[in-house]
Amino acid sequence: MNLAESASVEQLFIKRGWSKAEDAQLADIVVINTCSVRTSAEERIFGRLGFFTGLKKLRACEPGAKSRNLELAARYVEEKGPVPLTLVVMGCMAQRLLDGLKKEWPAVDYVVGTFAKGNFPYIMEAVEQGKTFVSTDEEPVYSFAPSSYEEGAFSTFVPIMHGCNNFCSYCIVPYVRGREVSRPFGEIRDELDLLSARGVKEITLLGQNVNSYRGEDWKDFPSLLRAICSHLERSGSCIEWVGFGSSNPKDFSDELVEAIASEDRVCRGLHIAVQHGSDRILKAMNRRYTRAGYLSLVERLRASVPDVELSTDIMLGFPGETDEDFGKVISLMREVRFESAFMYYFNPREGTPAATMEGQVDLETKKARLQQVIDLQLEITRSVMAGRTGRKVKVLADTVSRNDRGELLGKTSQNERVAFEAPPGLIGKFVMVSLDSVNGNTFRGRMISG
Repeated sequence: MNLAESASVEQLFIKRGWSKAEDAQLADIVVINTCSVRTSAEERIFGRLGFFTGLKKLRACEPGAKSRNLELAARYVEEKGPVPLTLVVMGCMAQRLLDGLKKEWPAVDYVVGTFAKGNFPYIMEAVEQGKTFVSTDEEPVYSFAPSSYEEGAFSTFVPIMHGCNNFCSYCIVPYVRGREVSRPFGEIRDELDLLSARGVKEITLLGQNVNSYRGEDWKDFPSLLRAICSHLERSGSCIEWVGFGSSNPKDFSDELVEAIASEDRVCRGLHIAVQHGSDRILKAMNRRYTRAGYLSLVERLRASVPDVELSTDIMLGFPGETDEDFGKVISLMREVRFESAFMYYFNPREGTPAATMEGQVDLETKKARLQQVIDLQLEITRSVMAGRTGRKVKVLADTVSRNDRGELLGKTSQNERVAFEAPPGLIGKFVMVSLDSVNGNTFRGRMISG
């Protein structure tokens, strides 16, 4: 989502005549897009703010400004004299801290929360005129950008909803993103037509919980998914793959399973976050589904969509987690056999109920349990990938391999990475590839046809 929102803001700059600086040290405006999902993400932003505080002092030629690691900027001001730099912080962390961020970091000129991206044109105009933009006291309303397309891309994101109503007990997202807002189909369709005209081959529908989509003109996400695929078919679009994320299991209906099974354009790699294998912990997380319900969903998906591969999120060390609870995570992983997983231990987020729950698990135990889960997932991943060798699959070639310039890297409909010998002219095109072997988390393949 942050990548998509960064791209949409970049489009605003480009349409106004701005262009990318060759280096941040030489920029007129720097926009830092932030995330608040984990504390570590915010800590990295504080590090960046420290860097840009020093850069702003140097760019303003303030007495005592340091030039270490800022040699480009030092030469720039030596040649041109003081050149102002405008620093903007946007995104979830900006929304969470708002005015407090500027008080703590005076170098920040503008704080743009998740509902205030409409202020960017005014900020740009103020910078162009050497003035300061002062926002009104009106409560901003979230609006979707017309496009999140990046110039030259053949794979891109299409946001379809924003916000979350679920309030999982460990998650800050509903507090910084607000309530769910679904994007009208007409706006989505217009962006699809724009992307088709630009030669895009793959889109990923985005939202904090896409399958709770409730549009004014389409009642639910399965209907929207079918409408998108139908529109792409009727318009002769070059967009051949439609993916989506993220998905909450509680909203993954039978109708959605049927839509995926019946629409060839829908990608077969599905990320469905389970988070845990214990009903007791799932309830404490306020996930509103059970272990049995999740396993039933997996069974229905694999029966209806035989070529589907699943990935997931797994959290260890949630407050109150016992050895028995942890064992249920292990058993669920063995039963489902995810092809890949994002695994992490519970990190308290200030302002969420889980941060103050009793039974906080000590860090050493969390790390030990996480390592066991990682080791198991690596074992399962190797086994699942080995079982897929020998298949002939459609691959979207997307870049030249860093390890061998004679090879391309691509992805399958299951979101797997494949390396194969092919000329660079095939980048951005679909090719048929035989999956011959596995090297780490990447398939080694052989192109059959281009």
